[in-house]
Amino acid sequence: MKLKEYARKKFLKRSILNYYRNLPDERQTPEWEAVVTYLKHHKIFVFPYTFVHKYKPENIRVEKDEEKDLLYTVYHEKRLYYKDGKHIRIAQRYFNSLFMEQDPDSPHRYLSDDFEVKENDIVVDVGAAEGNFSIDITDRVKKIFLFEADPLWRNALEATFRPWKDKVEIIPKMVSGRTTENTIALDDFFGDKESLDFIKIDVDGAEQQVIEGMKHLLESKKIKRIALCTYHRQHDAEIFSEQLRKYGYDTRFSEGYMIFRKRIEKPYLRKGVLKATLHD
Repeated sequence: MKLKEYARKKFLKRSILNYYRNLPDERQTPEWEAVVTYLKHHKIFVFPYTFVHKYKPENIRVEKDEEKDLLYTVYHEKRLYYKDGKHIRIAQRYFNSLFMEQDPDSPHRYLSDDFEVKENDIVVDVGAAEGNFSIDITDRVKKIFLFEADPLWRNALEATFRPWKDKVEIIPKMVSGRTTENTIALDDFFGDKESLDFIKIDVDGAEQQVIEGMKHLLESKKIKRIALCTYHRQHDAEIFSEQLRKYGYDTRFSEGYMIFRKRIEKPYLRKGVLKATLHD
């Protein structure tokens, strides 16, 4: 199995290098060239940049909360819990990937100095998983709604956000294009209650369904800023950028590219996060 995986990675790396080597000069960009330069000297990786070499799972300190029977690490000075209390090495790898993906130079980074969650914002975290996005902003926001359908994360989320339970609401449902017994559309959940300052959406390729279920919020200009993952499918970056511009948003992307190997196709490189800001 390891040999097959090695061969697949080697073939993909060669395919990417050949594809970009044969692009006409007028289509070359500095961002593409940076990836090609990295791949010439390193193994293929989801983040094809040298910052990844700072991160090693064995350097992640994981401890056990005996009372809660959960593992946790200290993430930006706060306890961030893992979904079980047994698999330390798996938890180390998982937490290491979180630190890596939110590195200042990562194309997966949700926030930046000029695209931030602000004091007293009302925030929605769609696809919360372990909650690393929301734990970073809990101290300064007014309210956070965490949507996470995976029941394995429920105890960990409750443990992580217990100190802020007065401002954090955990909703154990999948956000989708319509409301059913097991899913919820954001239009139905929020209705005409209030405006939302910031929404982060990272749902493993189901982002389009989330957008379908928040059309009323978008049309009524009730969402100020959106961080939307675009790397799960090859053409999501273009599709989502066009959609949100029609709703009155200025759009741009996090810097750099990702090589997301699920459903990969030409031109191989994908933008990580779309950052949308409603026109004033």
